[in-house]
Amino acid sequence: MFYPHTKQSRNYLTAYRAVLTFCILAMISLASPSRANADPSTLPAGKQTTLGLYVTAREAYEKWKAAPDKVLILDVRTPEEYMFVGHADMAWNIPVASQSYQWDAEKRQFPMQLLPDFVARVQKIAKPGDTLLVMCRSGGRSAMSVNLLAKAGFTNVYNITDGAEGDAVKDPNSVYDGQRLVNGWKNSGVPWTYNIDPERMLLPTEP
Repeated sequence: MFYPHTKQSRNYLTAYRAVLTFCILAMISLASPSRANADPSTLPAGKQTTLGLYVTAREAYEKWKAAPDKVLILDVRTPEEYMFVGHADMAWNIPVASQSYQWDAEKRQFPMQLLPDFVARVQKIAKPGDTLLVMCRSGGRSAMSVNLLAKAGFTNVYNITDGAEGDAVKDPNSVYDGQRLVNGWKNSGVPWTYNIDPERMLLPTEP
């Protein structure tokens, strides 16, 4: 029997509240992106760009939210990733590469192939001086995209360094080892969706 006015019960309630508060704070901490990822000195070479402009997913959302009419978010993943993994609702899907289906034994992967009309598709919705925030899965393809756009004359293009899915957990003792749960748009507490607006998908022209 639980009697809420006894000293023992009050002690239980105090302990319960403390544990609950700790769990909530822990979940918030896990959901928050690592701000260090936007620090160029800590970025892996594959996420660095010639323009040197970086934001985390959380910072990208806040930057867009502050000026939604002046900031564009580009999602350069494949249409399949955009549709089935989920995406930022305001993001334009403009793939920078397509998925190949020929196994590369040396790299142990099905490599991706750059799409030659990527910049031309971006130019349909953006001008060289526009603010663009570019996202892929975890910051690699988006860095390549930024460099391609910079080469074409774009000057204000940021790499979203933790991407849509974030970095992988690196803990062999965790059941989440290898899963992309460290940061990224989907793990940062910002809005995302599976809903598709085909008007916001600028896909490569089929041969």
